[in-house]
This record gives sequence, C-alpha cells and structure tokens, in this order.
Amino acid sequence: MSIQQFLLIFLARKWPAIAVFAVTVITTLGLSLYLPKTYQATNTVVIDLKSPDPIAGVVLPVTMTSGYMATQVDIVNSDRVAQRAVGLLKLEESPAVRDQWQEKTQGRVSLPVWMGEELQKNLDVKPSRESSVVSINFSATNAQYAAAAANAFAQAYIETTIELRVNPAKQYASWFEEQINAQRERLDIAQKALADYQEKTGIIVSDGRLDYELQKYNELTTQLSIAQAQGTDSSSKQAQVSIDTLPEVMQNPLVNQLKAELVRMESNLKDLSGNLGVNHPAYKRALSEQQTLKSRIAVEIDRVTSSIGTAGLVSQAKVVEITNAMEEQKKKVFELRRQRDTINLLLRDVDTAQKSYDVLSQRYNQLSLEAQTAQTNVAVLTPASAPIK
Repeated sequence: MSIQQFLLIFLARKWPAIAVFAVTVITTLGLSLYLPKTYQATNTVVIDLKSPDPIAGVVLPVTMTSGYMATQVDIVNSDRVAQRAVGLLKLEESPAVRDQWQEKTQGRVSLPVWMGEELQKNLDVKPSRESSVVSINFSATNAQYAAAAANAFAQAYIETTIELRVNPAKQYASWFEEQINAQRERLDIAQKALADYQEKTGIIVSDGRLDYELQKYNELTTQLSIAQAQGTDSSSKQAQVSIDTLPEVMQNPLVNQLKAELVRMESNLKDLSGNLGVNHPAYKRALSEQQTLKSRIAVEIDRVTSSIGTAGLVSQAKVVEITNAMEEQKKKVFELRRQRDTINLLLRDVDTAQKSYDVLSQRYNQLSLEAQTAQTNVAVLTPASAPIK
C-alpha cells in the first residue's frame, strides 16, 4: 500500500476517525478533571557494590551485580519493608486509618499488614540500568504525604537491610558461642590429660632424658664390644701351644731379664765344662743355679699366663654384667620412648583442640562484630520532597 492510497482511504473515512479522536480526548479530559490530583515523590538511594565489606573484607563479584540489584528491588517491594514503613509513618495512630481498616477488614487482618498492602499499590521501584542507584517512587493525592511515604520506604529499606545482616549474624554468633564452650571443655580435658601424664612420668615436653638414656645405651654397647673382644683375645692366647711366643710373655721385663741371665749362665757353664769338667764343684754349683733360674722363668711365665686367664674370666664376667645392664637399659629406653610417644599423642590432641578453638574464636569474633554493626552499604542519595506538580 502506497502513501497516496493510505491518504485516500483516510480521507474517505475522516469523519468517523475525527469523531473517535474527539470522544477520546473529551473522555480523558473529563476523567482528569473528575479524578483527584495525584502527586509522585521520589527518593533515590545508592547501593555501594564496589567497596569491600568493612568486617569480612570481601567484595561482591561483578558477575553477581545484576542479581544483587534485582534482589534489592524485591526487598524494597517486600511486605516487611512496607509494614515497617507503616510504623515509620505512624499510621496506626491515625483514627481515620483505623476506621478505614476496621471497615475494610473487620479486624481480621492486622493493621500494619493491611496498610502495608495498601501502600504497596502506590509504590513504584525502579533500578537504574547503568548505575547502582534505585528510585523509590510513591504516588498520593497529598504531596506532603507522598514525600513522607517515599522517605519512609527508603528508611524502612535501609533498616531492613541492617536487620537482614545482623539477625543471621546474631544467630550464628550464638551457635558459635555454644561450639566455643564445648571446644574449650575439650581443650581443657586434653591439657589436663597431658599435665597429669607428665606429672605421673616426670617428663616435660623439652625433657632430654630419652636422648641421655640412648647415649648411655650406646656407651654400654661399646663397652660390651670391648669386653667381648678382650675375652676372645684371652681365649685365643690361652689356646696357643707355645706360651713363650705370647706377646705378654715376650714383652715382660722380668722374663726378658731372667732369660738374659740364663743365656749368660749357659755360656758360663760351657766355659766351666771345658776348663774344669762337669764333675768340678764350681760347674755343679753353676748348673744348680741354672736350674733355679729356669724354674724362676717358668714360674714367671706361669704368672703371666695366669694373669691372661684371669683377664679372660674378668672379661667374661664383664660381658655378662654389661649384657644385663644393656637389657635393663633397653627396657628403660623402650619405656621412655613409649612415654614420649604418649606425650606426643597428647600434645597433638592439645594442638588440634587449640587450633579448633582458635578458628571458632576468630569466626565468633567476626560474627559478633557483624551482629553489633549498624552500618549498611545503602545510603539515601536524594531524599524525597513534596512535589509541586
């Protein structure tokens, strides 16, 4: 259809179109003159989304901004905010409002609930598309009342946001307080168990008794090795066929001295036998002295070998003594180690209970601060004033 055709059709039916337009204008004008004047007041609030929480220290993610703003609009439109606005406007004290409430509901619904629903009919909440500003618009036939209602809704919204934050924090803080008391009891029990065991065993946390006993056990092990080596050495020496070749015999000063005298005496006997003969009294006297010297050497060698046997017996006795001492020391070390393991276990129980208590205390302190705060991220940007149009 061309424009020329459209104009021809309109001109052909111009009088019905003019009549409809005139009726519409006249009807609208009549209703405007008949209906009471309506004033719309606007209160704008700004919601801070970028600043971190002063207590928790967290920042709202950018991806949640749109959803958060929609939630705030729903809160402003909620019955809870409307009923709080009724209280701020003190409508319950108005006789006219009470008469109207009684006439409409016969008292079946509480006045704040009924009046809140009535206020919501004139409420219009609009969030800004490009910012975190929310406009709270309220329409009424009285300009002053419209402004007061818009401001009341803004104040009710701010107070409600504080309540929505504080009340859960109070409940959580109460629950955490119960958990802290229970954890404190567990910590006290763990600390008492540790203290009682330390008092019973006489071991403190930094006690070096176990290290000392281990060192003592190692020293006994060394002594046992030495004693066993001495015993083995003594047994091998006693088992030798030629006693004269024993180091103790060969290194004995008295034996060496006697053997030297024996060599000189044998040389003297040889000279006497050649010069005087074997039947000469001097030869016989020298021969007797030789036998006596040999006897002394034999006695001295027996004494040295006897000392070796005695040393072997002493070493064997010492091995038995050290072995018994090592068994006792081993039992003591094992007992100390068991006690130390028990103490370490008790220490871990105390440490675990302490860490749990510290975490609960930290969370409880944070929730206590949140429960006492009266701050919110919502502020009035422009309060509503009575409109003049």
